[in-house]
Amino acid sequence: MVLVTIRWAIVMIALYFFKQKQIAADWPAIRLRLGYLLLLGALGFTVFSVAFYYALVYTTAINTSILQGGMPLFVFAVSFFLFSSRVGPGQAIGFTFSFIGVIVIAARGELANLIALSINGGDALMLVAIIAYGIYTATLRSKPQVHWTSLMFVLCLGATLASLPLLAFEMVQGATAFPDMQGWIAIIYIVIFPSLLGQVFYIQAVELIGANRAGLFINLLPIWGVLLAVTILGEEFHLYHATALIMILAGISLAEYGGRKLSQLPAKK
Repeated sequence: MVLVTIRWAIVMIALYFFKQKQIAADWPAIRLRLGYLLLLGALGFTVFSVAFYYALVYTTAINTSILQGGMPLFVFAVSFFLFSSRVGPGQAIGFTFSFIGVIVIAARGELANLIALSINGGDALMLVAIIAYGIYTATLRSKPQVHWTSLMFVLCLGATLASLPLLAFEMVQGATAFPDMQGWIAIIYIVIFPSLLGQVFYIQAVELIGANRAGLFINLLPIWGVLLAVTILGEEFHLYHATALIMILAGISLAEYGGRKLSQLPAKK
């Protein structure tokens, strides 16, 4: 929780320090949707981060990486139910492939685990993380039209406020771990790349190609996650990992192709 709080608080403070005038100019538009944006920040940044970090305590980096490939399923579901987004056959088939890949990982390649609902606690937490980020991505389309720095500022504000009670709870439990020098190096990397640049590029992607198609590219995370988990952490790569990875990558290819074709069709009146 120290990491969660620090990463979003630093980004929030930096944005306010360097872009105070821009934030002030956009504040009237932000104020009208302030509660909504604070909730988005809490859900997409804090809930996702907390579930993700605690998942890594109980399961492998390979599992968490591959499970992230299921995130577009929840983007699709929320977009469909809340905004009636169109879905083509190719997208539906792609989503199905990805979903089966997620199930393979959650059951650790064993049908008996699925039947007995024996799922690793860390994998279950990772499912909570991807559901939270899927909802965040889909509902991001309803954000006010403001500069990206203003949007990131208020999202980080929501994330920081949401993280404080959780940080306090962790401190009361005596489980707080403050960073050493190596930890601060990791935090600097996390603040600059995943927290700031990664989120800004993702917000822009949702604007340009829509939540469904932007969410599909999250499926590329399993490739990098698996490679790093095996080469750096020395984790063991199993056959069911390969099966799930292939299905998820097949899903993103099919769904992206279907999304491109669907975007070329005239909108229904």
